[in-house]
Amino acid sequence: TPRASACYRQCSQSRGRLSFTEGFLLGQLSVVVLIGAFIKFFIFGDPPSPETTASTRALARQHRDNGHKRSFSLNSSPSVASRSDIRHSSSNVLRHPPRLTTPIILAKTYYNVNAHQPESLDWFNVLIAQTIAQFRTDAHQDEAILTSLTNVLNGSQKPDFLSSIKVTEISLGEDFPIFSNCRVHPVDDGSTEPDAARLQARMDVDLSDLITFGIETKIVLNWPRPLTAVLPVALAVSIVRFSGTLSVSFLPSASHPTPSAQAANFNAPQQPLSTTPTSLAFCFLPDYRLDLNVRSLVGSRSRLQDIPKIAQMVENRLHAWIDERCVEPRVQQVVLPSLWPRKQNTRGPLSEEESGLGIRTSENVRDVREEARREVEEERKKDREHWEGEAAARFAEGLRWRSRAEGGGYEMPGAMPA
Repeated sequence: TPRASACYRQCSQSRGRLSFTEGFLLGQLSVVVLIGAFIKFFIFGDPPSPETTASTRALARQHRDNGHKRSFSLNSSPSVASRSDIRHSSSNVLRHPPRLTTPIILAKTYYNVNAHQPESLDWFNVLIAQTIAQFRTDAHQDEAILTSLTNVLNGSQKPDFLSSIKVTEISLGEDFPIFSNCRVHPVDDGSTEPDAARLQARMDVDLSDLITFGIETKIVLNWPRPLTAVLPVALAVSIVRFSGTLSVSFLPSASHPTPSAQAANFNAPQQPLSTTPTSLAFCFLPDYRLDLNVRSLVGSRSRLQDIPKIAQMVENRLHAWIDERCVEPRVQQVVLPSLWPRKQNTRGPLSEEESGLGIRTSENVRDVREEARREVEEERKKDREHWEGEAAARFAEGLRWRSRAEGGGYEMPGAMPA
């Protein structure tokens, strides 16, 4: 019996050691399989084709747009019916023309939305190209764009796990966008009044270029202590092509009654009105396409180059940034300056009267400046003489008090010695 119990203990210990070894090996094998699957499918997995990605994003935008049903309308101004209730001045000096509706504007400009052919916009392409060319020239002359981008990237919104971000590459491209197929059609914003639709211009835009922006930084691990690990990262994003439909709308200025005016009685005196400035609203339709080329480099010694998952994350982030700002139903509004001609905005050669007036004005200004300078110099001279006289008097008084303290008494000047 003692021998049997010893054999039983040895068998149980051997079985325990075998079960522990098998479990340890199985756990290590599962960890290796998980790491291999993560590296294969997450890091080195093939990204979807551009056509599949574009169709998926278009379906997602369409689903989102159907969800809020154009909650952000292009026309942020009130309807014509609400504006007609605002009381204006009873003056008859300024003649008020009849209200211009959309059909009247189209008839007076001989534009038929159903039969008019789309325009090519060649002249507009030339103006846009000149503007972009001047912008690129100004950017190459000084490093203002480099300084501003560096300040923005290293601002307060930079995460704590990133070190200083350095801009390594900026390329503004060489080609220009081409606008074409422009057509104008009325858009109903849900106004209750008939013929109150707003005119909207839609045009196709296509850009095939190579606009590159590259940065490099370091991912810092600050746990459990600061600078536990540092991972260098370099990233370069290039816009290869952009195509879509641009929608442009003109939003005229409007006057809104203030809350006090709305709450006041109709027979009360007229209250001040708040005016919405004239603005230009533009956005892109959800069916736009943006092709990017993302290059990445991770590591210091053994480097991982062009990781597909990083490229996919960057593309999704850029598409989300554009969708949140200027994709219908969201719009960008630009306030337009006053279109009335002003003298201060006039440029060009002056006429004879203006030239003579300018000469006389400059001479008068010069005389006034000379007289003012002479008066200032005279005042400074008087102040200097006054302060010098006071300083001399104080110096003489100090000498008299010093001689009194040394002699023990005060003697009149010219007195006979004792």
